[in-house]
Amino acid sequence: MPDVALLIDFGSTYTKLRAIDLDRREIVGSGQGPSTVASDINVGLQAALSDLEQRMGALPRFRHRLASSSAAGGLRMVTVGLVRELTAQAAREAALGAGAKVVGAFAYRLTASDMAGILDLAPDILLLAGGTDGGNSEVVLHNSQVIGTSALSCPIVYAGNRSAADEARVRLRDKSVIVTDNVMPEFNVLGIEPARSAIRRVFIDRIVHAKGIDRAQTELDAVLMPTPAAVMEGAKLLADGVGSTAGLGTVLVVDPGGATTDVHSIASGEPATPGTIPQGLPEPRAKRTVEGDLGMRHNAATIVESAGMEAISREARLAPERVSALLADFARDVGALPQTADERALDQALARAAVRYAVKRHCGSIETVYTPTGPVTVQHGKDLTRVACIIGTGGAVVSSADPRAVLTNALADPADPTSLRPRNPRLLLDRHYLLYACGLLSAVDPEAACELALNHLETLAPESPHECARRA
Repeated sequence: MPDVALLIDFGSTYTKLRAIDLDRREIVGSGQGPSTVASDINVGLQAALSDLEQRMGALPRFRHRLASSSAAGGLRMVTVGLVRELTAQAAREAALGAGAKVVGAFAYRLTASDMAGILDLAPDILLLAGGTDGGNSEVVLHNSQVIGTSALSCPIVYAGNRSAADEARVRLRDKSVIVTDNVMPEFNVLGIEPARSAIRRVFIDRIVHAKGIDRAQTELDAVLMPTPAAVMEGAKLLADGVGSTAGLGTVLVVDPGGATTDVHSIASGEPATPGTIPQGLPEPRAKRTVEGDLGMRHNAATIVESAGMEAISREARLAPERVSALLADFARDVGALPQTADERALDQALARAAVRYAVKRHCGSIETVYTPTGPVTVQHGKDLTRVACIIGTGGAVVSSADPRAVLTNALADPADPTSLRPRNPRLLLDRHYLLYACGLLSAVDPEAACELALNHLETLAPESPHECARRA
């Protein structure tokens, strides 16, 4: 009897299953069912298991049964820091890397209206930061007092000035608080991994139960992490390899989804050009950004507004009136999959635009600054020009008639020379939607997870001479 692992993703639309033969590093079955996270999670899971059984025959006894979840639309997080450009940004990096969806970011001393705004946002978790260790404590203690006397009921992760942690805990004593290491222990030094781990623990301990996933506990060994965090773990595994299995090197993962377009990068992002001076906070090697205005369904009209109706109409080869009618249809049913040729054409155009804008925002940029000693090239964000591979995942890419045409929109554009997007990467496709599964599997069998991921990535055909000329 082979060792088989069952890897489950409780998505906001579908509950997806992958059955993996751990010895052969192969997919032996896939199944899915409509998600029922908002009602009884077991209904969607049983539908997915039935689908898997129809495809596989009798289900084996699974050695591992591990799950991730998008938490029915994402783990809503608010960050509070000292200075927006420093500790607030560090807190945001920690939140996004842990799979959270940042719905609000506040800095400086919280006011009554700030606190009212936080309550209106109804976060699932709040990340409180501020001050380097031994530095400013007045602001983070003020904010602890405001939060501690508020009606906020969600868990709080304190990742601020270590010297103020004990007093902050006192001021937050009526709340559920986890104290962890400072996200910025020294000026311009990031320490976000402890905060990321704490956020994931809150997700497992609190959010999973709030969303009803604990109702499926008889079918699971564990819910390990939010789905975006599982994708991040899968990306890190592919980049770095494990043991004797070499990884791909630096990677960029692009996932245009119905509600957001997510981008993950595993790369240092240091300047590729000698003499370039980085500015701002150091970037984390493993970085995730979430573009909430670039959702393929929830924000399709916003994508068109950003790209321009004329450009989308031209790319989709549809009249503007037809595009407007289809956008109205998408707005009425955000869960609908494209069925007609027109819908598929518009979806392709939307996916290209979403990838283009999301990757541009994720990557850094350069500018020329004139100083008394002459011009200087300054870099903001990550330089991803030398990224080795771009991996496309998610339905909008995988189901596309031309996934390569979608992913090429992540590449450097000669018309936009200040953007530090990848110049000459391999283009790969996560055809079987395995990144989340490999991220989960890496917790119990990293070698099997890495080999599985590498074996099932599909290399997209090289670009044509015309495309080469366009990018030259």
